[in-house]
Amino acid sequence: MSDQALRDRVTQVRAFNRLYTGLIGVLEEGLVGSDYSLGEARVLYELAQEGVTEVAELRRRLDLDPGYASRLLARLESRGLLVRERHETDGRRQLVRLTDAGRAEQQVLEDRTTAQIGELLGRLTDDDQHRLVTSMRTISHLVGDRQPAPALVLRPPRPGDFGWVVQRNGAIYAQEYGWDATYEALVARIIADYVDHHDPAREAGWIAELGGERAGCVFCVRGSDDKTAKLRLLLVEPHARGHGVGKRLVDECLAFARAHGYTAMELWTNSVLVAARHIYRRAGFELVDSQPHHSFGHDLVGETWRREL
Repeated sequence: MSDQALRDRVTQVRAFNRLYTGLIGVLEEGLVGSDYSLGEARVLYELAQEGVTEVAELRRRLDLDPGYASRLLARLESRGLLVRERHETDGRRQLVRLTDAGRAEQQVLEDRTTAQIGELLGRLTDDDQHRLVTSMRTISHLVGDRQPAPALVLRPPRPGDFGWVVQRNGAIYAQEYGWDATYEALVARIIADYVDHHDPAREAGWIAELGGERAGCVFCVRGSDDKTAKLRLLLVEPHARGHGVGKRLVDECLAFARAHGYTAMELWTNSVLVAARHIYRRAGFELVDSQPHHSFGHDLVGETWRREL
């Protein structure tokens, strides 16, 4: 990355920080119209979640230095919102807990914060709310503490998913392989044909969600004869790779084909799609034919893979 590119990205991050801190009122003297600073409100929130907490653990959780933490706790204690006391068996450990007045004040802050965020979300459409929350989840994943592996769920396509399949295929293959818009047009025709002529007894599609975010897709359709199924449009989002999404989608496709009377499955791919070919080979597919062709703006080698069920 060039120095100029880094400076541009730093500028964009700082601009976002200014926007968001202003949006949620961090720069105001009191959080959500209260008399409490952001630091004081965070302390009240953490204590309300845990009941009784060791001061050392509270400092660690909020990443506070001992002096600042002591001043925050002293201010809240002077207002009757919390009490500090020594551990009954270890005098070196200090505990802190909310008083009844502290719990009441924290609930007021909670209600005001919920109302403020609800008002913000209420300005947006449902789709835009989903985009906002997804983007925030991405930021948290990239720069926050690493969380346990997100849950992987496969579900049938819903309205809106088919357009997503076309858009993401077009965007990802253009970015990663330089394919032109004729590939996106091909995907659009495949999807249109699937929707127009879908036979639920013999065909199915799946959308993979990783941590609640769309992460991939695959379709199982009738092949050249009633005994051969065809696997189509396997796609895994870049952010979801390494989580077993592709393997899970292919396994689901194979299981559906077996359960619905097919005795074999075929697929068509291209030799440049190394990661996909690896998934197919591990799932038991074998390369049975290859032909050079010029498509999507490039000279390619198309491949037919097959496995018996």
